[in-house]
Amino acid sequence: MAKHWVATDFGDLDVLEFRDTEVRAPGIGEVTIDVRAAGVNPADFKHISRPSDRQLPIPIGYEASGIISAIGPETGFQLGDAVLGFRFRGAYATALTVPASDVFMKPPSLGFPEAANLLLAGTTATEMLHLTHAGPDDTVLIHGASGAVGVSAIQQAVFVGARVIGTASEKNFPLLERFGAEPVRYGEGLADRVRALAPHGITVALDTVGTREAVQVSLELVADRSRIVTLTASEDAEREGFHMIAGAVPSSASAQYRNSVRRTLVDLAGRGKLVVPMATTFPLADAIEALRLVKSGHPGGKVALIP
Repeated sequence: MAKHWVATDFGDLDVLEFRDTEVRAPGIGEVTIDVRAAGVNPADFKHISRPSDRQLPIPIGYEASGIISAIGPETGFQLGDAVLGFRFRGAYATALTVPASDVFMKPPSLGFPEAANLLLAGTTATEMLHLTHAGPDDTVLIHGASGAVGVSAIQQAVFVGARVIGTASEKNFPLLERFGAEPVRYGEGLADRVRALAPHGITVALDTVGTREAVQVSLELVADRSRIVTLTASEDAEREGFHMIAGAVPSSASAQYRNSVRRTLVDLAGRGKLVVPMATTFPLADAIEALRLVKSGHPGGKVALIP
C-alpha cells in the first residue's frame, strides 16, 4: 500500500488529504517509480483553486524523481534505474505508475530533490525563450528573475549567448549574479534603471509575474511586441498583442513543445549547465506546509517533498 495526496474538492489547501492508495502494476510502455522526491510548484494548488471538469478526487503533483521498481513491456528501462519525470498525475506519492515516455534517466550529478524540480519550470522558461526567439544578439529583460522560472530562463538565455537583465529585490541580487544576470531592483523608476543598464535597448522581455509594472515596462522598452511574453497577464496580452502562455495549463501545442525539450534540459542539467537552486525539503506528510511556503511567493528556491 502506498500513500498519496489528493484534492477531495476544489478550493484552498484544506481540501487536500493524505490517503492510502493501491499502485497499479505497469502495463505496456509504463513503469512504477518509488518516489524519492516530488517537486512542489504553484501549479499544484492553482489547478484545484477553482472548479473545473476534472474528476474528483484529483491526485496532486506533476514532477518527481525516484527509483524504478516495476517495468511493463516496451519501456527501455531497468529495475533500479534512478529517474526523473514530468507530466505526471499524482507525484505527491510514495510510489506511482506512469508512462515511460514521461520518464528520463537521472544524471548522477543531480540530487533527487533537484531532479524533481527541473522540468516544470525549465520547460516553461524554454518556451518563453522559444516564442520570443531569444539569441546571442539579444538583451533579455526577465521580470521576477529570482523565481523558479526566472532562474531557469536566466541560465538558458545565457547559454545561448544573450545578455540578461533581471528584476528582483536586492536580497536576491547575488542569486541572479551567480547565474550570469545583471540584477535591477523592481519598483518605481524601473524603466529608467533598465535604460541606464542597457542604453542600446532591450529586445526581449519575459514576464513571469504578471504585475502592472512588468507589463508596462515591457511595452515601454521592447519595440517588437512579438518579443514579449507573459505567464499570467492574459488580458494585457490580448489587448496589447504580445504572447501569453499558460504556465499552469499549457495548450496542446504548448504541451507538445515542452515535451519535446525535456530530454535537452535533462542533458544540460547533467552537464552542470542548468542548476536548480533548492530552498528546503519537507517530509511528504507535510505537503500542506510545503505548499504554504510556495504559495507565499518567497520560498527562496525550489521546494521538494521527501517520502
